[in-house]
Amino acid sequence: MTTKSERSDIPRRFFSGEEQERIVAAIQAAELRTSGEIRLHVERDVPRRGPAKNDAYARARQVFAKLGMHRTEARNGVLVYLATRSRRFAVVGDEELHRRVGDGFWDEVVAAMAARFADGDFGGGLAEGVGAIGESLRTHFPWRDDDVNELDDDISFDD
Repeated sequence: MTTKSERSDIPRRFFSGEEQERIVAAIQAAELRTSGEIRLHVERDVPRRGPAKNDAYARARQVFAKLGMHRTEARNGVLVYLATRSRRFAVVGDEELHRRVGDGFWDEVVAAMAARFADGDFGGGLAEGVGAIGESLRTHFPWRDDDVNELDDDISFDD
């Protein structure tokens, strides 16, 4: 695990190789049990100008659209957004999933992740959050025999 003082604010260097593998493995494991899709997007800062001005959730919604996450057949994609230097994050679920789980679910996921982040365990917090999201997706959108991976599982970065 990389410590707080060793972490780079540069998105591609924020996680160690081991942490990146752990996060991607958590995404893949979650998606093996659901037709839902999970992505992680990492960038340096929440924009200071424009529609998402200093708002991680608004920026996450922009990135959600930019990555085409609304194009899943069942509208069950989830984006976890992290700004490394700003130290802000947000979780956004597509409309059908949100309709089924409600605000309380997202609040619980964010709180659990924030607790791990506060301890400097970003990789563990993300893996835990992805696991919780995966369980909810499995409950509401179980894996189907005809399921295809609609979105890339790799971490996306904006440096």
